Amino acid sequence: MEVFVLLSALLCVQSSVSSPVSTADQAQGFLERYGYLQKENESHSAAEVRSAIRAFQRWSQLPVSGGLDRVTLEKMSSPRCGVQDARGQRVSRVFSGRHLRKKRFAQTEEKWHKRHLTYRIMNGPRNLSPSQVHVAVKTAFQLWSNVSGLIFQELQQGPADIRLAFFEGEHNDGTGNAFDGPGGTLAHAFFPFRGEAHFDMSERWTLNGLKGHNLFLVTAHEIGHTLGLVHSPVRHALMSPYYKKMGSNTLLSWDDITAVQQLYGKPPGDSVQQLAGRALRWTMQDWQEEDSKGGSLTPPYCQGFFDAVTMDEDGTVLVFQGSRFWTVSNGSVSAPLPLQMRWPQLSLAIEAAAFSPLDSKLYFFKGRRIWRYSGSDLDPGFPMKSSDLGLPNHSDCAFFYHPLGHMVLFRGSRYYVLNLESLSVEPYYPRALHDWKGLPRGLNGALTRPDGKLYFFKEQQYWRFDPGKVRITAAGRWTERLPWIGCQTTSSLQGNDIL
Repeated sequence: MEVFVLLSALLCVQSSVSSPVSTADQAQGFLERYGYLQKENESHSAAEVRSAIRAFQRWSQLPVSGGLDRVTLEKMSSPRCGVQDARGQRVSRVFSGRHLRKKRFAQTEEKWHKRHLTYRIMNGPRNLSPSQVHVAVKTAFQLWSNVSGLIFQELQQGPADIRLAFFEGEHNDGTGNAFDGPGGTLAHAFFPFRGEAHFDMSERWTLNGLKGHNLFLVTAHEIGHTLGLVHSPVRHALMSPYYKKMGSNTLLSWDDITAVQQLYGKPPGDSVQQLAGRALRWTMQDWQEEDSKGGSLTPPYCQGFFDAVTMDEDGTVLVFQGSRFWTVSNGSVSAPLPLQMRWPQLSLAIEAAAFSPLDSKLYFFKGRRIWRYSGSDLDPGFPMKSSDLGLPNHSDCAFFYHPLGHMVLFRGSRYYVLNLESLSVEPYYPRALHDWKGLPRGLNGALTRPDGKLYFFKEQQYWRFDPGKVRITAAGRWTERLPWIGCQTTSSLQGNDIL
C-alpha cells in the first residue's frame, strides 16, 4: 500500500493532466513494464519508487524531480516501443557512475553468429499495399546493412531468421505484450535468436504522411532489437524507445552505428553509407507513385486514409495524401499528381484543406502555417503563421460553412470560426466541439457537397451532417457508400501527362 499512497499523492498535484497514464496503478505498471521497478517484487518502498521515477526522467532527459509531474506523465503516455528500456537490470543501474552505457547491445551471446540473415514479411497493415510494406521493410534493413557487416535477404516463403507480423490486442506473445490499440505501444521485438518483430495492426501506418506512424521508422527500430541492440538514452538515436517523426538529418546516430558495429563489424571497405530523412522522404514518395501506377483499379487512399479532402469551384473533389493529390469528378479518379506541381511552394503532407466560395481561393493548413492560393498562384503575404490569425497549430480539418458564411476549423476538442475578409477568428471562439453533436475528435477532412450536406471523415468512416436540421443524418464507410470519393471505379485510373 505504501507505493500506492505515494503515487496517489504525487498524482493529486497533477490531477488535471489528461493522459492515459493518469492513475497510481498505471504509473507503477509503466515503471515495472519498462524495467524501472522489479515486477516480481509486489511491495516497493517509497525510496524505490522515487528512484525509479528519477531513473525514468534521466533516461528521457526530463527534469529529475522524482515526482509524477505533467511532463513526466505525458512522456509515459507517448507512443513507443514495447521493449524494456534496460534488459536484465534496473534502469537506474545503467546510469550509475562509470558504467553509463558501456555496452549498447543485450548480451554477447545474444547476437547472430553469421553475417547473412534472411527475413520474411508474414502479413501487412490494412492501410498500406503489400508493395508499400515491402519497400518500407527492405529500406529499413538496408539502413542497418549500410553501416555494418550484415547482409539481408527477403524470403517469400519458408523459415527465415527474422519474421515481421502485424497483430491486434492479445496475440499469444507472453504476459504484458498485448497491443493496446492506437497510440501507446506501437510494436515490440525479440532479441536473437527468436528473431521476431510484431506491430500493432490497429495503428494508422503511413510512409509519407503526418497523420499516423511511419512504418519504415518503426520497422528500422524493431530490426535493431532483432539484431541484439537495446534501447538508447540518446534522444536523437533511432534506438531511443520513443517514436519520432522523420526529420531531414541522418537517421542513425553515432550511438546506433557504434552499437551495431560492436556486434557485427563495419561494412566492407569501411564504406559506411548513411541515409538522410530528407532524401528518404522523396524516395518513399517515388515508390508510392510507382506503386499506384502498377495497375490498381483504385487509388492507394482507398485502402487506407487520406490527409485532407475538399472540393473546388467546379465540383471536383480533391483528395490529399502525402506529397500527392487526386482529382475525382463524377466518380472517375485521376492518377496521382504532385502537390507542388499544382501549388508551388506548398508544403508536403498537408493536414487540412478547404475551398472558399467567397473568394474562390484554396486554403491549406500544416503545422504552424497557412497557405492561400488563387488558382495555382500563392497569394502575397502567404504562408502566414496560424497564430497571427488566432488559429491553432496542426488543424484536424477545415471547411467553409455556408450558414455562417465563414470557414470553420476543428482542432482536438474545440472548433474555430475564421472570418475570411478580416482573416481573424470571430469573437467568442473557440468553442467546444460538442456543439457538433455526434462528431468525433481527430477528423481527417470535411467538405460540402452541391446539395448543401456536409461530410466529415475520420480514417475509413464518414458522417453526413445536415446544416438545416443541425444533426448527423447518415454514417458509414466512405469507400463503400460514397461513390464520388473515387473508390468504386471499375476501370483503370485516368492517365495524365504529368507523371
